[in-house]
Amino acid sequence: MELLIVVLIVAALVVAVRAGLDAPVARRVLPVLLAAFAARLAAHVMLKGGALFDYGGDNVLYDLWAQEIADQWKRDGISYVTVNGAGRLYGAALHCNLLALLRYICDGPVPLASAALMALLACLLCVVMYRFARMLGADDRGAFWLLVVVAFMPGFLLHTSDSYKDGVNALLVVASLAVGVSLTRRCTLGKLLTLVPLLWALWNIRPYMAFMCVLPLALGISGLRQVVSLRSLVVLTALAMVVLFRFDFVMQSEPIEAMRDQLEYAQSPDVQRSNAGVSGWRNGSGVGFEDDGSPWGALGAKLVYTLLSPFPWTPGSLALQLGKIDTCLWYLLLCFGLAGGRRLWRRDRRTLLILLLFLVPSALAYATTMANIGLIARQRIPLVMVTSLLCALAWSRTPSESQDTPEGGAESPPEPERTAAVRS
Repeated sequence: MELLIVVLIVAALVVAVRAGLDAPVARRVLPVLLAAFAARLAAHVMLKGGALFDYGGDNVLYDLWAQEIADQWKRDGISYVTVNGAGRLYGAALHCNLLALLRYICDGPVPLASAALMALLACLLCVVMYRFARMLGADDRGAFWLLVVVAFMPGFLLHTSDSYKDGVNALLVVASLAVGVSLTRRCTLGKLLTLVPLLWALWNIRPYMAFMCVLPLALGISGLRQVVSLRSLVVLTALAMVVLFRFDFVMQSEPIEAMRDQLEYAQSPDVQRSNAGVSGWRNGSGVGFEDDGSPWGALGAKLVYTLLSPFPWTPGSLALQLGKIDTCLWYLLLCFGLAGGRRLWRRDRRTLLILLLFLVPSALAYATTMANIGLIARQRIPLVMVTSLLCALAWSRTPSESQDTPEGGAESPPEPERTAAVRS
């Protein structure tokens, strides 16, 4: 039964690629994504049980919780198990319910099918990245190279070859931002209805990331037309962080309280020591900061570690050393992202603001929880993905006149024949 599910998941990937992309693009993309899918299953088989190095963490807990949900369904019938209903499924209810569904269907553990499901979602993210890059103004060449890089990025491949939730989180984040940017170009009821389940799913995967998406989406949909300077970004970000994390009397709604509780839990000294000690120092990836016990202390150093670690000179385990390959690629993506950001700044400042209003607050929020290099490298995957979108612009040839439309222009570039006619 497990192998049948894997076959069905592969078929779903083929259908999704052909439905989500034009036929000529789908023919080029499908072999790439099938290879990426197979690479994830191979990594799962090789790394399961620590065959090459010590590999494990949240995925083990998610598997255990999924089994508990499946057992509950056998007793009481199938129903969505919420965070409150499960008690300890804090911030991962949807993810564990998905894994539990596979276990319930197969009446037992299904590690390969679970890995296949995560691989499918990772490949769907690649499709979304391609479409998002094209919407931003990248040409087919730049968007295709972005898809290839994301599909085989070592860290992303590793953490979408098992039941980690990071691939699901990244997919929901990028898809939400893509729909939000699309709404600024052309607002339709269908897009608004699509955004609601995406944010709901993100809330049930990682609640505070839903709020990180709501801020740029709200500003984008509200009709903000231009950015006077980067000072506006800094001021808006600072005000948003203060409102969300400092003044309890401003917003006392249950969702915001739940988000703040989760963030404060991740910032708590006990959790910080646990992340740095139990899973960190033993493998050489734990980090301590002189912050006087405040999550906002030593914020500059924490931000550097959040965005740039592991550094080339960092000692540690074999897994950490292999992680440096991914980090070197991340450094290159940052450089290309800056170049692509400059190009987008000249053409569509509103869209660039939307992306930055996700990147900057998210980086600051993650920095306040920084305690382990390996953990933060996994958590920053959404930041890497959103930054990589700008790389596609840098990898594109000189954009056509139709792509250089002002803010609020067409969502996708016109056909080449039409562009040629305009130029002539």
